[in-house]
Amino acid sequence: MSTHPLDQALALAHSDLRTGLFTGAASADYWNMVGPFGGTTAAVMLQAVLEHPELLGAPVSLTVNFAAAMEAGPFELLAVPVRTNRSTQHWTVQMSQAGADGKPQVVTTATAVTALRRETWGASDLPMPQVPPPVDVERLDTGPAGVAWLKCYEMRLISGGVPTRWDGGGDHSETRMWLRDAPPRALDFASLAALSDCFFPRIWLRRAKPVPFGTVSITTYFHVDAAQLAEVGSGHLLGRATGQQFSNGYFDQAAQLWSQAGRLLATSNQIVYFKE
Repeated sequence: MSTHPLDQALALAHSDLRTGLFTGAASADYWNMVGPFGGTTAAVMLQAVLEHPELLGAPVSLTVNFAAAMEAGPFELLAVPVRTNRSTQHWTVQMSQAGADGKPQVVTTATAVTALRRETWGASDLPMPQVPPPVDVERLDTGPAGVAWLKCYEMRLISGGVPTRWDGGGDHSETRMWLRDAPPRALDFASLAALSDCFFPRIWLRRAKPVPFGTVSITTYFHVDAAQLAEVGSGHLLGRATGQQFSNGYFDQAAQLWSQAGRLLATSNQIVYFKE
């Protein structure tokens, strides 16, 4: 069987076991209009933590800050466990690429928390919305020219799609859709991090105007362990995203991902800049 495009994008060489230094390359399969899809970049940052020999537990949170535009070609990752406690571990991750002068330049930074989870009482105050099953929702088969990463996901839009008329008449920012990797791939923490960023910018829906935008920072919280992820397998996830505030050149996005069985898998928040 051929290697899944996401696994190719996540492929890292661990060049220095002492320092947590990794190397990789930006994937053309997940290219966006002017650079790599941010969700894949977040997944790669997390993958360096997951492959580190000193890893404790599984991801609880991941914050990725996009400091500069990432270029095609190789990159270097430095993952450092800055503090390890009995059940939690705190990480910093830094991605660098060669600049115009050939010297390494930081393009992305991240922090992560991993932990050994223990069984406790649990409840969810954010139930999955009532929606039709994936089989009853038509799959999206088109996207903007030059956006390769959309082909790597199966998306079935329930509500809140990209406006068909750019007339400034938008009145809400909520999208609901089923989604999963394409071709289907068993869910893991890296793919869940990428899926958390699979929504088009909320301002396009809210304003019905295709303004330029760029994610500045995204934080994803993981609410499941590896065994619970394994139960999802390659099934669809229900994704919901909405904006909460649009002002002074920035807006935020809150998103949630549920399994088909109704388990809340991850929530995320991001801040995005936009231009008039």
